[in-house]
Amino acid sequence: MALLETRMLSKSFGGLRAIQQLEMDVEEGSIHGLIGPNGSGKSTFFNLVTGVYKTDPGSVVRFAGEDITNFEAHEIGRRGVARTFQLLRLFSEMTVLQNLLVGYHTHTKYAAAAPIFRPRSVVRADQEASESMFELLSIIGLAEFADMPAGELSGGQRRLLSLGRAMAMRPKLLMLDEPAAGLSPTNVDVLMGIVLDLKKRYGLTLLIVEHILKVVMDTCDRVTVLDHGQKIGEGAPHEVKDDHAVVEAYLGKEMSDEEVRAAFAKAAR
Repeated sequence: MALLETRMLSKSFGGLRAIQQLEMDVEEGSIHGLIGPNGSGKSTFFNLVTGVYKTDPGSVVRFAGEDITNFEAHEIGRRGVARTFQLLRLFSEMTVLQNLLVGYHTHTKYAAAAPIFRPRSVVRADQEASESMFELLSIIGLAEFADMPAGELSGGQRRLLSLGRAMAMRPKLLMLDEPAAGLSPTNVDVLMGIVLDLKKRYGLTLLIVEHILKVVMDTCDRVTVLDHGQKIGEGAPHEVKDDHAVVEAYLGKEMSDEEVRAAFAKAAR
């Protein structure tokens, strides 16, 4: 069963067609990869699904069977869609724990004015939220940095905090926009190990944009390939890596079967 569905999904910026009538299903419980050359429309797709951009007329986005096309971002988040960003957007002056609490805020159960008077119900809810977020920090390996300003973390730790803040929203669908960008091979393995652990613990569905093909080929159940806003390939990783149109989109030339396999093998190392 598809958790996320797009039908005739399109987005234009003036005369530029960034996404063109894209039809895509992300199956519940799966790890779905979205790849393509720079400028192929991957981040635009994320922005359309999560309400950052408005779609063109005729587009449809469904989540868990509900039409969420052009819902506001907070409404989509409340329904169980969370994402990370290619460029990290953390609150540098706030502590690591406070950054997670920002992600958790949609689950607070008291009224907006209640914190002013601080009744026992608010104190109890805040304590429960802090305990829950500290547990999440333990899972992602940042518990010892809970009281540290986020701006003092290393690059790899900031990537983990970005992941944690998305998880704080308690998503059903977690969308990761180049989660391994800028990380060393060792840290990529650590990050993806944590991602897979989170998937197992919380029964997540994952949609991953990643330029490191090894991550995609080793972890994804299904891969969709974009080029110039259009879907040019889709299937299991072993099917995609043997697709001439996919390889040509990346390398810009026709190749023999042997060259196709060699190119993907080299990129996936």
